[in-house]
Amino acid sequence: MTPFKLQIITPEKTVFDGDIEQVIVRTTVGDVGILKGHEPYCAAIGIGQMRVMVNGEFRRAATSGGIIKVSKDLTTILVQTCEWADEIDVTRANAAKEAAEERKRAANDAKELALAEAKLARALNRIDTASFIK
Repeated sequence: MTPFKLQIITPEKTVFDGDIEQVIVRTTVGDVGILKGHEPYCAAIGIGQMRVMVNGEFRRAATSGGIIKVSKDLTTILVQTCEWADEIDVTRANAAKEAAEERKRAANDAKELALAEAKLARALNRIDTASFIK
């Protein structure tokens, strides 16, 4: 596969800046795969997993909330969070899951419930992503 440039950026840091062969990202309407020469494209990213192929091997990451923009020379992924599977602290993710479940049980209104459900979805995504470590 022909390489192309990818940047993955969060509010805190640039997570990745380099050449890749393929990226598969979870948008709000489903998974989308990007290869060199993809048509210009922009989409919202929800909570999910992203797979980045470098040197013929996929590396998986947990992501949440952002956008992907594909142009002729650059693919940019701007997300609130991005954690590579091998960097996820599973103990911390499990603690976040338990805290979110408790917040969900204790929610007093729709806003509190929605926030707890979003936190739970992020924690479950991180736990699931970490399970793909070889």
